[in-house]
Amino acid sequence: MLTVRMNDRAVSLLGAIGHGAAVPGGEPTPALRARLAGGLVVRDGAVVLAETARRSVGPAEAARGDLTGWECGVNSFHLEDYVDVPVGRLDEGGPVVEVSAQRELLLQGLGLAREVCALGRNAVPPIPLRCIVSAGPSNAVFRFHRVRAGERWHHPDLDAYREEHLVVVEWGPLAEP
Repeated sequence: MLTVRMNDRAVSLLGAIGHGAAVPGGEPTPALRARLAGGLVVRDGAVVLAETARRSVGPAEAARGDLTGWECGVNSFHLEDYVDVPVGRLDEGGPVVEVSAQRELLLQGLGLAREVCALGRNAVPPIPLRCIVSAGPSNAVFRFHRVRAGERWHHPDLDAYREEHLVVVEWGPLAEP
């Protein structure tokens, strides 16, 4: 089962989605696709991108019982590093992302979530995955983890994220409402 959940901010930003797309979003940029080129690797019960595993990510047992949190840490990256959108600078030096760029980053993250879920679906055996895409005034982040019963990295009330546009895309038999 594929599920897509959005907070109200994300629904407002994306506008009407129409009935034709199960998961909105465009084709990920070549740079984002390159992150997925090697597929998924299961290491110590944790799921990571093969590209991440090649960079000598530490052992998952360091997670001390929180594989979901560990996966979200190692499977997390800023979308603006891979998508050509303008990122300004505040006087204090921090980044600022305009709303139109946040929308583009959210759409790119959704396209990437579709691809990551397909990797999980096509794995042998299949791996249920949850992708979390957020876009806000300073950045946009993509992260994912294996779906585990009773575990999630994000707050269950997506509208609790008041500053971010948040979308959760999940594939697998353990999909939670």
